[in-house]
Amino acid sequence: MPHEPPEGQSDSERNSRQANPWGSPWRYVASAPNLAALPPEGPVEIAFAGRSNVGKSSLINALTCQKDLARTSKTPGRTQALNFFVPDRPGDSGEEPLIALVDMPGYGFAKAPKDKVEDWTKLIHDYLKGRATLRRVFLLVDARHGLKAADLTVMKELDTAAVTYQIVLTKADKPKPGELKRLIEATAEAIRKRPAAFPEILATSSFKDSGLESVRTAAAALIDWQGERDLLDTAP
Repeated sequence: MPHEPPEGQSDSERNSRQANPWGSPWRYVASAPNLAALPPEGPVEIAFAGRSNVGKSSLINALTCQKDLARTSKTPGRTQALNFFVPDRPGDSGEEPLIALVDMPGYGFAKAPKDKVEDWTKLIHDYLKGRATLRRVFLLVDARHGLKAADLTVMKELDTAAVTYQIVLTKADKPKPGELKRLIEATAEAIRKRPAAFPEILATSSFKDSGLESVRTAAAALIDWQGERDLLDTAP
């Protein structure tokens, strides 16, 4: 049965808040170092993937306006598990989270033992190919460097698995405007014929707080808050 709206709250008010999760504080849910440790499937999941040190955690912190929500580090490979975050439920309203952000370990170069890197690289690929509630992957690409071989490998796997992904350029304040424009055009051409690639490319800067609203809008648009469907609670 669908949840009843909290007392004093109309359906439209409830739906508006659920469809726009950015007005609420967010909380950490769980870290999964392997598939067996994943929280139950339920909320729409949006994963942040990319090369090590591309700025995944920084972007999540900027999007949620919580500077310490996701752990950040200047050391590539510091994130070694899938970290889940959801909007905090207000009081005792009984509402369950309808969206989860997933901070993934970076792929590519990392300052960690080879066997550890292999383990979490396998975790990344297994999660991306087999999670039913994964609605989209935001594939982060450093605007200073553009697409690299490791990105193309992940894109090919996502195409094969029919998992939709969208390119999000990070550190977009670093290149000059003309360089950024050319990078966006080149990236758009690179993904034009890829079956699972979402065509719109987003450019962001966590340092300058630019481009964040476009990412928030894209993420919120993926929420399925139809009342006839209950979503599982991912609380630990």
